[in-house]
Amino acid sequence: MSHYLRVINKSYSNILGENGMQRTFINNNKVHLVRNNLIPTRLYSTSNSVNLENHSEKKDILYGSVEVEIRSGEPAVLLSYEWFATYAAKQLGITIGKCWAPQKPHHHRLTLLKSVHIYKKHRVQYEVRTYFRHMIYERLTESTLKTFLEYIQRNVPEGVSLKVSKKSFMDLPAQLTDHVPSVTLK
Repeated sequence: MSHYLRVINKSYSNILGENGMQRTFINNNKVHLVRNNLIPTRLYSTSNSVNLENHSEKKDILYGSVEVEIRSGEPAVLLSYEWFATYAAKQLGITIGKCWAPQKPHHHRLTLLKSVHIYKKHRVQYEVRTYFRHMIYERLTESTLKTFLEYIQRNVPEGVSLKVSKKSFMDLPAQLTDHVPSVTLK
């Protein structure tokens, strides 16, 4: 059985992949854990299994931009992962902003003595290089962002770290709306 992701109005279900790993199903605010290839059949019934009334009360948060920073010791791995993340974003219909990388990596150097006790003039220098890539995705809803981030976080290669920064739109506080004149766009 292939990996399948279903999104229905902010509730998601992950179905087991070919490797039979444990997955989580969220349905009617209950969490179901599946350990084997046995999938509960009541999750697939369309009658009253998903309660959409509970989800319609909460509004989706709108994000103006989401910046994903990835870092690793290998620039080729970062380039491959950036291609994967942008391809996944295109498939989900997410607007891709700027993707860029600094020209030089971050160097961390450490100089130590070769011998523990003597011979101060004999030293060894170690260096760790960290490469960065930045990807910006624009105009996302909360449900789309959760689905996208879960997908790319589950497929992060070894030795790669991921940092996500979100910028969201918010309503003006009630104290300020009285003092700000309304502006209409022509």
